This record gives sequence, structure tokens and C-alpha cells, in this order.
Amino acid sequence: MLGVPLAVTDYAGAVAQAREWAATGGRPHAIAAANTHLVTLARRDPAYRAALEKFDLLLPDGMPLVWVMNRQLPEPLRDRVYGPTFMLQCLEATQGAPWSHFFLGGSEELLTALTARLGARFPALSIAGTCAPPFGEWPPEEDERLLAQLRAAAPSFVWIGLGCPKQEQWIARVHARLPAAVYVAVGAAFAFHAGRVKQAPRWMQSAGLEWVFRLATEPRRLWRRYFVFNTLFLFHLWRDRPPPPLAP
Repeated sequence: MLGVPLAVTDYAGAVAQAREWAATGGRPHAIAAANTHLVTLARRDPAYRAALEKFDLLLPDGMPLVWVMNRQLPEPLRDRVYGPTFMLQCLEATQGAPWSHFFLGGSEELLTALTARLGARFPALSIAGTCAPPFGEWPPEEDERLLAQLRAAAPSFVWIGLGCPKQEQWIARVHARLPAAVYVAVGAAFAFHAGRVKQAPRWMQSAGLEWVFRLATEPRRLWRRYFVFNTLFLFHLWRDRPPPPLAP
């Protein structure tokens, strides 16, 4: 969609694929939850689109993406694969040996709250480590420090909550040096699961109105993402539509 290859999958399929990659190891595998912001940014920014080429699986995270995809699928998808929910389902399916998890992103305070809540929800969950990197851009030596931490922890899964597009750009930048694991970019999932940010009610999510809820709760931070990028998403869909068939 808009040049971005989205996976035709559901929660069960995505979790099974992630487990398979984690079990076989061998190399890093990258997963991202794609919404209208991500695909529109990729449509407009060649460098970001090139970064997404490093990813093995781009999940249809937004309901608008599912609606557009279903117009072309013989068997329509029944639901999106929402990043925060995928994270919980994957954690539930990978409790205990041989699985372990690493959480990268946010502040130390946020990570403490996140791991405490996840540990209470999934008692058998094995947490290999956490890391709160500096905010904003960081120097190359910070990449080396993070990679050394990941090599020492040797997790099965690395959950990355740096926000879009930073998290995808970081994975792509260091991809050749990443130790074998499944790396999942999940954006605001850390804040949701730590209890710091409220999620939209289920009915709003199903109706494709999550953006309204999030905009109402964080207008100063999110207005540009939703007003500008949602409009651009519709514009590019219209612009990229196939031409009408020629009259006989």
C-alpha cells in the first residue's frame, strides 16, 4: 500500500511467525506495526522507505489499512494486528524457557513500571534486560553500547518503543550488527502497558477512530500526525488509484 508491503495476516499468524523466527535464530528478524502515518511517511520519504526494506514483517496495525486491503483480498481480514495487542499476545505465547525478552525505549521510570506490570500479568515471563537510551539523536558510541548490551543479554525478543520513525530508522541503521533475535517496533505500547497513557475503547479502535481518542488526550504532540498525515494518506490513495479501463 503506497509502496509499502503489508502482511496479510492476523494475530495468530503473526505470533506464530515471530515464535518460529525466535526459535530458529540464525539472524535478526525485524517486525513493525504499520499504520497510516508509517505508510504515508514511507510514500513521501525515500530514505524511510529504504529503512523499511530491512524489515521482514510489516503488520497492518490501522483499521484504515485493513479496509483498503480488504478491497483487494479474496478473503477479507477480520481485524487489524494492533501493535500493543500483538505485543501482549506474543508475550503470553512466549513465557518461560527458552524464551526471553528485552525492552528498549522510554525512561528508566517507564521501564520499571512496564516490567512490573508485565511481570504481574505474565508470571513466567523471562525478562533478559531493559535499556532507556538517551532522548533525541545519539552519537555512534551509543549504538555500540546498546549492541553490547543486547549481545550480553542474548534475548529471544527485543521490544522497541522509540516512536515512529526513530525506532524503524534505528533498526535499519544497525541491522547488519544486530545479534540474532526478533526485533519488534511497537511505538506507544510501552506507555500503554505501563499504565501511563490510556488506550481508546475497543469500539473506537474497531471503528477506526482511535486517532480521535489519542488526539483528544495528546493534542499538542499528535495533531500533526493525524491531521496532516491522515489527509496525505487519503490524497496518495486517490493519486495512486489505478486508471479506469478503456472503453471498448
